[in-house]
Amino acid sequence: LLSNNPQNSCRLPVTGRTNLAKAFGLFSVSSCLRGEGSPLGFSYKMKTVNSTKDYCRRNVRGPVFGLKSLSLESVVWLSLSILACRQPSLAQSQSQQPPSVQAPGTAQAPGTGEPAVQQPPDQQLVGRISGTVVDGTGAVVVGARVTLSRADQSLNQEALSGGDGQFSFANVVPGVFQIRIAAAGFVTQTSSGTLHSGEVYIAPPAALVPAVHTEVQVGGSQVEVAQQQIEIQEKQRVLGFVPNFYVSYIPDAAPLDAKQKFELAWKTTIDPVNFALTGAVAGVQQADGRLRGYGQGAQGYGKRFGASYADSVTATFIGGAILPSLLKQDPRYFYKGQGSKGSRFLYAISSAVIAKGDNGRWQPNYSGILGNLASGGISNLYYPKTDRGVALTFENALIRTGSNAIANLVQEFLIRKLTPHVPNADLAQSQSTISKE
Repeated sequence: LLSNNPQNSCRLPVTGRTNLAKAFGLFSVSSCLRGEGSPLGFSYKMKTVNSTKDYCRRNVRGPVFGLKSLSLESVVWLSLSILACRQPSLAQSQSQQPPSVQAPGTAQAPGTGEPAVQQPPDQQLVGRISGTVVDGTGAVVVGARVTLSRADQSLNQEALSGGDGQFSFANVVPGVFQIRIAAAGFVTQTSSGTLHSGEVYIAPPAALVPAVHTEVQVGGSQVEVAQQQIEIQEKQRVLGFVPNFYVSYIPDAAPLDAKQKFELAWKTTIDPVNFALTGAVAGVQQADGRLRGYGQGAQGYGKRFGASYADSVTATFIGGAILPSLLKQDPRYFYKGQGSKGSRFLYAISSAVIAKGDNGRWQPNYSGILGNLASGGISNLYYPKTDRGVALTFENALIRTGSNAIANLVQEFLIRKLTPHVPNADLAQSQSTISKE
């Protein structure tokens, strides 16, 4: 037989038609297993000879033997050869690669076999929380202390309700929050909510309920608590010797009655350190040539000393005792000490024009502003003629109001660190609960 490869021919001794069919069938099966395809794709001319010599050669004209000349056994062998060639080759089935196994939870990028890069979750955006504080009648409550806190007590923020009763917190991290509103004369109110990413949350109006007072039942206990707190304040001296009586480190200190306001003003004006400071001011004025009408020398210094002390006494009594008693206002500065530096700065500045009333509510500081004007008007009685006049009176009143604002800033950020024997706020507050709910 001549194989499909012209270069690889073999001669086999084949005799008889049956043996020829067997040889052809074996050759077909062998060709298919090698992946060479069916030998039926070629045409062969085969002849049988009686001798042991045989040959086979390729012929494009087709086979020359027919099925009629074959026996039943030969036909079976030829059929087996054809069926063998119809089966898929082993080489092709083995060449197929199994599908790649993808790691669980790993997405593939479209059109590639590479894992897709997972996108990070959306970042949470900060939001804003605002609201309004009112009382039971719907009137706004000014100066209420609003505290924003989280479940983990981290990043607490504080704010005071403004003149319209509104408060606002910016750059708030999303999540569950709690709002605590406290105002003198009212029961502390607490509410909670959830702030979503980038949300502007407007809290429902917080209607504060008036606190229940028991002054009638305990009979003058509030006065006694206020007196105890004044005695503590009278021990407050900057660097241990400069009086600092008009500052309360108790946020909810008991209000003073008229007698206590006058006593505080009197002790301030007669303190020896006050005389020393007044003398220093008079010396600076004479060195700078202020109040020239007083002249120089000891006589000029004495006049300046008297004028400076008179200014101090009139401002202290009118703005710290007389008007506060008539207008029911507290002349003291209430140290804040909590919250951001910006909120404390604004609080200190505004305290020059905003005061706490005896009812615990914040209101315009009529006592301080009118006291400065009144003190300036009285100074026209003893100032030199060149330093008198309505314009100078208002100018000096504005200067004193600005000076009070600067003094409040110093009180808020510096003086407390320089003042020994500062009262324990928690202990003092526990005493003030006698006259409150």
